[in-house]
Amino acid sequence: MSGKYVIGLDYGTDSVRALVVDAATGEAAGTSVFEYPRWKMGLFCDPAENRFRQHPLDYIEGLEQSIKGALKDLSPEIINNIEGITVDTTGSTPVAVDREGVPLSMKPEFSDDPDAMFVLWKDHTAVKEAAEINDLSGKWGTDYTKYEGGVYSSEWFWAKILHVMRSNRKVSENAFSWVEHCDWIPALLTGMTDPLKIRRSRCAAGHKAMWHEEFNGLPDEKFLVSLDPVLAGLRDRLYRDTYTCDVCVGTLSDEWAEKLGLRQGVKVGAGAFDAHLGAIGGEIRPYQLVKVMGTSTCDMLVSPMEEVGNKLVAGICGQVDGSIIPGMLGLEAGQSAFGDVYAWFGKLLLWPLNEITGKMSWLDKTTRERIIQEASGSIIPELSRHAESLPDDETAIVALDWLNGRRTPYANQELKGAITGLSLGSDAPRIFRALVEATAFGSRMINERFKEEGIRIDGVIAIGGVAKKNPYVMQIVADILNMPIKVAGHDQTCALGSAMAASVMSGIHSDFESAQKAMGGGFEKVYEPDPVRAEKYDLLFRKYKKLGSFIELETK
Repeated sequence: MSGKYVIGLDYGTDSVRALVVDAATGEAAGTSVFEYPRWKMGLFCDPAENRFRQHPLDYIEGLEQSIKGALKDLSPEIINNIEGITVDTTGSTPVAVDREGVPLSMKPEFSDDPDAMFVLWKDHTAVKEAAEINDLSGKWGTDYTKYEGGVYSSEWFWAKILHVMRSNRKVSENAFSWVEHCDWIPALLTGMTDPLKIRRSRCAAGHKAMWHEEFNGLPDEKFLVSLDPVLAGLRDRLYRDTYTCDVCVGTLSDEWAEKLGLRQGVKVGAGAFDAHLGAIGGEIRPYQLVKVMGTSTCDMLVSPMEEVGNKLVAGICGQVDGSIIPGMLGLEAGQSAFGDVYAWFGKLLLWPLNEITGKMSWLDKTTRERIIQEASGSIIPELSRHAESLPDDETAIVALDWLNGRRTPYANQELKGAITGLSLGSDAPRIFRALVEATAFGSRMINERFKEEGIRIDGVIAIGGVAKKNPYVMQIVADILNMPIKVAGHDQTCALGSAMAASVMSGIHSDFESAQKAMGGGFEKVYEPDPVRAEKYDLLFRKYKKLGSFIELETK
């Protein structure tokens, strides 16, 4: 093991990060981040329509630049001892590809067509299609959603594909197959992009595409054609088998070895989703809930197969053998908006500043830009500071965190957020506190869903930007869950998890427990719940659930 290195490549919503890690110690040798330029400009997206698309060139440029940046200051000895690369990405983020596995948006005739881009995880244009999948599954002899929590989401593979194929005939006619982002990057690196030969991720297929061994793979052709004839024949152009993240899918191609400055024998692992590999980087153990807390949340659990096995857990985002740690059952839940709720409120408050200062002729451009930049960077910390000083007994405002729909329990992207109990005394810190409490109540709903289904939670581990940056939010979550929350010590937990997977895949470590023990970053802080606040939040939680029931039943 001595002197062996691996690369974890973490594709997030806004950027890609490469992390070169010493497999013996977990110490970072090099790291680099690349922000997607087209995404940053808002190209191919329409937030008003919940359409969020990303161009493959952002991913390709990010692949090359992030890895080369991470290698820039490393010695030839370290570079020559890099054994493996594993990739994590957001998901479900599929793209239409031609017979050679080239995304259609890489072709001149599709270069500006959003439907030919990768359909990002947060794209909610397929609400109608998700509803149709749920309706048909309920009537069909086999319920293909039963391992997906019993409800299919517009954020997932089939709903997105069906929406694009229905709405864009040109893309539909030219799409030979569809590939998840986490499958396409490893295929690109190895040069094996033939859609019929790409080794597909168990994580992506099981949680988002209704894949299961019980179904002999993907849903039956008759089911798909009954859903819409436009899907006829697609199943045969997708995949039957899937692979866990300990599997090597090939070695670097000559082209990519030369581009990156790496040797050709570097092994490439099967990809997976960022949250799942982040859970590994956060040192997940059986029945320890890992909360990936960022713009949204993803809540991960693992359990031994013999303890839960095929017991159906309703209302979550899937249960898949080996989707997180091979050999264990991986269970996923989450919230469609978490940090995004705070960002929305911050943008709302900044609207006058952005709009009105632009009309102030006496204010020079440089000063105006500085004011907006400093205000944007400080608004959430200032709101947190003032909200924290409010008396604990003020509970008049109750909010609902469904601003981007609801992921768990029982995915429903048609649902909307709400704020109730407002008065003329409701200022920005009070509303912000209610929004923070709402996101924490959403977290508690997930915990209760698992417990109601007989899945215990022995502890909570937090990773991600919110966990690292906002103590006020984290304390409220601990109080509302009434459980201690350990914050992972490593700053790049998803990339570290990918590096751990690469170490197992390339044979440096024998299993994930060994990789975590050697490479883990430990925990930097524990948020202990305040028992007095926890009791008060029990009462407010009932109001939250009552508001949620009203919104769901009375505002359809």
